[in-house]
Amino acid sequence: MKKPILVFKVGTSSLTHSDGRINEVLIRDFARQLAGLQKRYHIVMVSSGAVGAGKKYLRRYSGQMSERKAAAAVGNPLLISMYFEAFRPYDIGIAQSLCERRHFSDRKQFLQLKQTYKELWANGIIPIANENDVVSDYELKFSDNDELATLIAVGFGAELLLIGTSVPGVLDANGQVVREIATFTDEVLGLAHTETSAGGLGGMISKLTFARLATGLGVKVIIFQANQENSLLMAEQQKVGTVCPARDTTTNARRKWLASGCLLGGRIKVDKGAQKALMERKSLLAVGIEKVVQPFNRGEVIEIMGHTGRTPFAVGRVKVSSDELVKTKNLEVAHADEIVLL
Repeated sequence: MKKPILVFKVGTSSLTHSDGRINEVLIRDFARQLAGLQKRYHIVMVSSGAVGAGKKYLRRYSGQMSERKAAAAVGNPLLISMYFEAFRPYDIGIAQSLCERRHFSDRKQFLQLKQTYKELWANGIIPIANENDVVSDYELKFSDNDELATLIAVGFGAELLLIGTSVPGVLDANGQVVREIATFTDEVLGLAHTETSAGGLGGMISKLTFARLATGLGVKVIIFQANQENSLLMAEQQKVGTVCPARDTTTNARRKWLASGCLLGGRIKVDKGAQKALMERKSLLAVGIEKVVQPFNRGEVIEIMGHTGRTPFAVGRVKVSSDELVKTKNLEVAHADEIVLL
């Protein structure tokens, strides 16, 4: 029987000690738990920590972009060797997968990546993914590893995305864990603090933003504290953390890729009538566009905002540029088949 896919992402703050050193005991514990889960899932691990592993080898490290890239170059092989040793007792091989944004935005490269992962799984190997910080262009890089994990989970059709963090889950105003988030309202998004973790790039707002995308495209997400005993196994059983159930979706694989993997080239705001039409699976017409928030070129994928919303409710591949909209309103901007509701 074909096994479902589980993606586990762990951030820098969960993976390191307070002084920035990699927690090798925790890495060994992750290996133990993932070895058990591998019997029921094809697994992808998205691991931060390369910069943290390598920065101690740089003199007078101050966190500048070039220094982060250099630290990642040193830290990547060190981190992957820790995972290699941790999985060795379970006779499980691991593979390093350094990803760039273009591997997802270019559909041909994305399908090649997917095929490579399938070959690894067929041989009992767990791919460990991270951004290729050494060469990633600043303008085209992932916002953080929460995004990378989400793109893998959505693009590969994962059943479950486990996001490990340094706190017990999404916390309410009283510091209590919100056990379930079924709808991502502005109130829910407001629960997230804006600050990032001490060692990483993302924070809870990042996790909620990508959890919203993943659940809308059929992936269950659980946000939990990773550095606790048996945390992975407990999260998989929904006994800890914040559970974000997957929404029912009939979106096919290509449209999921369109919604999650493409580089976004612009943003528009539509009026009430256009928003209603799009929600009814109709095409986007130029007459319904209130404002071009960010210009775009023909063929790019853009974000579509409603007349009152602050976050996009859809994305679509456009047939015209924003410059062409100025010339005439009698245009079909994006066909219904090229629009995905989020």
